[in-house]
Amino acid sequence: MTLAHAVVRDGTLSGLDEATIVPWWSFTKTVIAAAALALVRDDWLALDRPLSSGYTLRQLLQHRAGLPDYGPLRDYHAAVARHEDAWPVAELLERAHAQRLIYPPGTGWAYSNIGYYFVRRLIEAATGKDLGAALASLVLQPLGIQRARLAGERADLEGVEGVHDYDPRWVYHGLMVGPLADAALLLDRLMAGRLLPNELISAMTNRHPLDVSVAGRPWAAPGYGLGMMIGDVAGGDRFAGHTGSGPGSVVAVYHALSAGPSRTAATFLPGDDQGAVESGCFALLSR
Repeated sequence: MTLAHAVVRDGTLSGLDEATIVPWWSFTKTVIAAAALALVRDDWLALDRPLSSGYTLRQLLQHRAGLPDYGPLRDYHAAVARHEDAWPVAELLERAHAQRLIYPPGTGWAYSNIGYYFVRRLIEAATGKDLGAALASLVLQPLGIQRARLAGERADLEGVEGVHDYDPRWVYHGLMVGPLADAALLLDRLMAGRLLPNELISAMTNRHPLDVSVAGRPWAAPGYGLGMMIGDVAGGDRFAGHTGSGPGSVVAVYHALSAGPSRTAATFLPGDDQGAVESGCFALLSR
């Protein structure tokens, strides 16, 4: 199976396919985090001021707010498999017991799509725009990304590879779609400081070490920053970005933090093998 990919090395883009539109799945979290940090930069949001529920924006972005996730819900996966429409938000939050923290904020780590849904709400409230318009004005346009967009309904996924008969509203925090080239360029330009000041890039890449299973995946020392998976792999390289998966496909978009020429890669595969898409991405970055 051919690994679709795009690579940016010292600002120059190359790849097997620069035009095919694919779902970015959880790489969307990196885009959302960049938008939230742009609002921090402009003093519309604060990273460490407690919100009404006691956690902070930083904790939401780093999955340390204590919120549960809807990923473990069997009924969620069953409904997606039946190609049903997404539940109303209120029903989703009730089914996931979203108002019941699973640990006090800042004392643990647990991946939470619900946390990123709450970040979405913060962005929309601060900007007065829906998420698609907010991401366009805060991130996509400043970084010169023209073909990526937010998918809000089934019709928005027509012609998108790696997804079939799927309601994108099942991704409650939002689902970006776009070419792999745009994903690689976005992350490369973000990490080059073209959107955020150095102190916010440093905050984004300051990782919380994770004690999680990495069986079948290339990580040696995984961690999580603000909207970024960050970790070391065998050989000593460190990468920052995000892996994403959904019904039908997987994607990985990463930037090399280790010394050497600036390099960023985005990879995509049908199926559900996150280890394979990550390994392919890291191999491109290690060349």
